[in-house]
Amino acid sequence: MFNPSREQVRQFFIETWKKHRDQQVLTPMEQMAAEIISWHPEYHELLSQPDAIEHDFSVEKGQTNPFLHMSMHLAIQEQLSVNQPPGIRQAYQKLLKRSDPHEAQHRIMEALGEVVWEAQRLGKPLDNERYLALIYKHTS
Repeated sequence: MFNPSREQVRQFFIETWKKHRDQQVLTPMEQMAAEIISWHPEYHELLSQPDAIEHDFSVEKGQTNPFLHMSMHLAIQEQLSVNQPPGIRQAYQKLLKRSDPHEAQHRIMEALGEVVWEAQRLGKPLDNERYLALIYKHTS
């Protein structure tokens, strides 16, 4: 299983954005990442900075970690591509009737964050049924 370090994840996004800007050929994973980055113009400047890999983001200061955020988008896109957990693709399709792909993924991200937090707090595996139920709350 691929388990990149914090630095490797950050370097992937930084290099992908540079390759995209330089109009170089991107791998399929880089193409997904470039699309995600394009959805977030607020991250473009950061990804262009040489020291971005070292930057710290403080929840206490109200900062969102852009690398975590973009990584969650990639994780959701992977879930959708393999329909895991079963039913997520159908839930996403319902979300798309109410919002664009970016916003739909943000609704899924909220649900994912909640079930990950609950699993960590309770020391249990992710509850896929709860995850899907939280996503479906946004479809009506």
